[in-house]
Amino acid sequence: MKRLALSLLFFLVLSVAVGFLVSGPEFLDWSVAGGLFAIAVAGEGLRFWMRRSRAKKRESSGI
Repeated sequence: MKRLALSLLFFLVLSVAVGFLVSGPEFLDWSVAGGLFAIAVAGEGLRFWMRRSRAKKRESSGI
């Protein structure tokens, strides 16, 4: 869980930085920053789900 939180924090900071860079005269481009963070959350959620699923398959293959 600690790695998941650290990874999401990293992607949050990265997406906000990209939002600042592409915003132009505005303060922050929320659509770009939010979209990038949504992709990161989906990817990390998929990675977390696949890791748990693979671990469950190893447990249930006994006896």
